[in-house]
Amino acid sequence: MATDAHTEGSGLSFHPMDQFIVKPIFGGDEFSWYTPTNATLWMAIGILAVVALLVLPTARRALVPTRGQSIAELAYVFVHKMIEDVTGKDGLKYFPYIMTLFMFIVISNFLGLIPMAFTPTSHVAVTGVLALAVFLTVTVLGFVLNGTKFLGLFWVASAPLALRPILAIIELISYFVRPITHSVRLGGNMMAGHAVIKVFAGFAQVAAVSPIAIAGVVAIYGLEVMVAFIQAYVFTILTCVYLKDALHPSH
Repeated sequence: MATDAHTEGSGLSFHPMDQFIVKPIFGGDEFSWYTPTNATLWMAIGILAVVALLVLPTARRALVPTRGQSIAELAYVFVHKMIEDVTGKDGLKYFPYIMTLFMFIVISNFLGLIPMAFTPTSHVAVTGVLALAVFLTVTVLGFVLNGTKFLGLFWVASAPLALRPILAIIELISYFVRPITHSVRLGGNMMAGHAVIKVFAGFAQVAAVSPIAIAGVVAIYGLEVMVAFIQAYVFTILTCVYLKDALHPSH
């Protein structure tokens, strides 16, 4: 749903939510699940960017790394250390999945900052699929590795006996809410920031407030650069926390 903003007398009219509309690439108003859209286009660009950033620079590794190889190694070490710090060495075998998840999200976030680009991670339909995949993966993994002992995640043995059933219900609810909070946190932050930039850019058309609006755009854009990385980091580290619960379910 588009949000309109109109200032009488200035001729100002802009729609900050229009940038999130999913449209067919080749025009038209009707499309099916297989129709190429701006969302699928920019997700594909994001995947190609990940390959260009990680695979191509490291294809011919050198003792003295190039800039591309240094960036790829820095990303590798960053995610590797995150997984090891949160889950321990047991979680390192799942490094490829978490590394892929982090790189796709962070690249998609940054690509969305390009003017006229589309931000796939601003849609809960995208972040919801990523979050649901994490939820199902760690849940299945928890039962496969621990059997019924995985249910110990919901039973707080250190609490007084009378409180344990109540705490178990709370833990169960919070567990099944994870995909919602996991996805909405990322999608909501990306959408809000981009909408604010569009609002300030709209007010830049008014001569009286254009210097302030332009300064606001620059400030918010700088903030969004940090948010793009931070939200990818938060999504990934929460994935590591959930993975830790699957590997070591007991409280």
